[in-house]
Order: sequence, then C-alpha cells, then structure tokens
Amino acid sequence: MAKSFHLSRRRFLGTAVLPAVAPVIRMGPLSDKVRVAQVGVGGRGAGNLAGILDEQVVALCDVDTGNLNGALATLEARGTDPTGVKTYSDWRKLLDAGGLDALLVSTPDHTHAHPSLRALREGLAVYTEKPLAHTVEEAALLRRVAAEAGRPTQMGTQIHAGENYRRVVELVRAGVIGDIKEVHVLMGKAWADGRYGPEKEPPASLDWEAWLGPNPDRHYCDGLHPAGWRRFWAFGTGTLGDMGCHHLDLVHWALDLDLPEAVSCEGPEVHPDGAPAWCHATWEHRARGGRAAVKVHWWDGGRKPELKDSEGQPIAWDNGCVFFGERGVLCADYGRYQLLSAKRFEGFEPPARTIAPSIGHHAEWLEAVRSGGPTTCDFSYSGPLSEVVILGTVAFRAGKRLTGCSDGTLVEKHPEVAPLLTKEYRKGWEL
Repeated sequence: MAKSFHLSRRRFLGTAVLPAVAPVIRMGPLSDKVRVAQVGVGGRGAGNLAGILDEQVVALCDVDTGNLNGALATLEARGTDPTGVKTYSDWRKLLDAGGLDALLVSTPDHTHAHPSLRALREGLAVYTEKPLAHTVEEAALLRRVAAEAGRPTQMGTQIHAGENYRRVVELVRAGVIGDIKEVHVLMGKAWADGRYGPEKEPPASLDWEAWLGPNPDRHYCDGLHPAGWRRFWAFGTGTLGDMGCHHLDLVHWALDLDLPEAVSCEGPEVHPDGAPAWCHATWEHRARGGRAAVKVHWWDGGRKPELKDSEGQPIAWDNGCVFFGERGVLCADYGRYQLLSAKRFEGFEPPARTIAPSIGHHAEWLEAVRSGGPTTCDFSYSGPLSEVVILGTVAFRAGKRLTGCSDGTLVEKHPEVAPLLTKEYRKGWEL
C-alpha cells in the first residue's frame, strides 16, 4: 500500500522557515582522522571516495561486488590495508556496527534518504549526493531532521567549491548587470525515455534486492544498472534531477532563492515509466529583500530558446546559466563567465573578491566534522534546492502550473499532485 501523504500548510511551512545555519552539536572527541563510511562506491561514488581517502575509512557498502572490489583496490593503492575495512551490501548492517563519525551516501536517488536520515538520527555527520532525495517529501524531511540533529551536512554539488561560481556570485550581488528578472539554464544532456523491458537475470555481481532498497519489488531489466536508472521515475529524476542541482545551484546562490511561488514544466507526452527526452521548466520566485521577482527557466535535451543580448545579438552559450539584467547579460558555466554585450563591458574591472576560496568540497565537510564549523551546501541550503528541482519534475508529470509552493498551500490548491510528492515504500522501509 502506498504511504499516505498529508503535506499540510503548517508542515510545509515548518520545513520552509528553518534556520539557515543550525547549531552544530559535537558528539564526543574525534581523532585527527574522521571515522567515515561510504554507501555506494561505483560511478560518482568513486569520485567521492577519492575525496575522503585521507581520513579513516572504516567501512564501505555497495550492492555490486565489482564496485566494492574496485574501491578496495583504490584504498590499497593509497596505502590503506583493505583487510581492515569492513564491507557490506546492506547499509543497515553497516550502521548497526557503529564506530563512525560520518557517513557519505552515493547511491541512486531512490536510496538517498533512508541511510541519510538514519545516520542523522544516530548523531552522524552526513554527506549525500545530489539531488538530496528522490521526492519533495524526503527532501523536506531531511532538511528538518538535519536541523534537529545539528550535525555537519553537505550535498554533493562539487562545483560549488569552484572559483568561477564564486566570481559569478560576486558579480550578481554587486549589481554589475543590475536587477535580474530572468535566468535561462541550458543543458544539452538527456537522461531520457526509461522503459521497462523484459525480465532479465541481474548481473552476478549485483544484489538486486539490496539495490531496490525501499522500493517495491520489481523485476530487473536491461538499462537500469549501473547508471541508466536515472531515466526511470521509480529510481531517478531524469536530466533535471541529475544536473539541476549543479546549474541551478549557481542561480540560487547568487540570487538567494528558496521555494518558488509557482512552477510549470512542458515537454513530450508524459510516460509512466521514465523521464522525457527534453523539458522546459519555469520557476517563478517572488521578490525577496532587495532582489526583484525572477523567473528561472530550465531547458534540457538540446532544446533552448533564441537568446539575445541587449544589442539584439544572438547569445552563443551551452550548458550553463544566462542571467538577464537591466544593464546587461551574464553567461556562466562551470569554469568561465562572459558579460554581454562585449562593447558595453569593454574595460570592465570585476569587483573585489568577497567569497574566500574553498578548501575543497569534501574537505569543507570533513573539517566541519572536526571543528564544528559550517559547510557551504548544508541541508538547510541544499534541501530547498533539491525540492525546487524535484518540483519541476512533479509539474511535468502533473501537466499543469503548480502554485502555493512557497506558502505551504500546494496540496490544498492541487490535491491531485500529492501522490507525486511522495512515493510507495515496501513494508518496513517507512520514513
């Protein structure tokens, strides 16, 4: 039976008004090295493992023995005796064993919330890959539980630590292009058209039941493992869920955005199995503080509008953000930015730097575990960011413009979308 979902106005607002920085509670003395375990060590998990190799890696968990063997080989290559590292296919047994300061979660989207929530409730620091959760309900719950736990958290938006993002945020906040009322985010990539095929035997290395985790029973088919799960609603959130937290991160950081007043999303005909080949999502944010109201657009699958600068010249930009201000246009991607029109900004001198260089995305989190300091993508920031991204997929699947996202009246205004804000869990896996 599907888990019931009653996102009342009070409950929704309760997640929306949490403090930006929660007090950090030390849970006892730490050694010089953080005792950390990682759940999910293949794919993106391999990159995350590289970020914690200088710590005391206590345990590793993965549902695929091939991934585990690869991770152990990585540890051995760095001089760590792999026989001293415990391995698991079930993260619950890993947490049962104890002896940890922190947990890093790098699993598919549908299994982000459960280990992260349990770890927080047990007093551990937590790092979770993006998007923070698989549903709006899970993201909101993680945000609340993290604030209550007071432990250092970080979402895996690694580019947030890059220097270019910092410079772009400074430009926007300094008003270089004036009030910004529209942003277009462009993404050529597409995780699309997930379709369930005939039942197949899972790979011999894969524990399929453990891979399903909290999800109801379903047969294995081609196109799911190791990465194609992103195409399927039951496990992932399509291109928007995969890449939205990276690119929309810059927009939210620079403009200090939270939940939108309204969201809509268009694309091909909705399919019950998987994400669309392309979509165009729009989030409408109210004016806030000294910032004007702003519309943020997302385009993926190679679709994009014809964008022009203030002099009517076409803007050639892909895979990044285009900010439209009263005094010009600012284009940015991971590693560069450009101010348009070129003539208007000839001889431009950037403002003084106000955002310090990062010590590294993983290093920020690990240092916070040791010192009790803040991180830049904690769950109070990344929770709303993830909710915004997932709300885009909800609007697409619902086929309508959704209002009441920011004031807690979403379900009251659109009761039919409530099932899309949560998901069905197998017995014993309730949140």
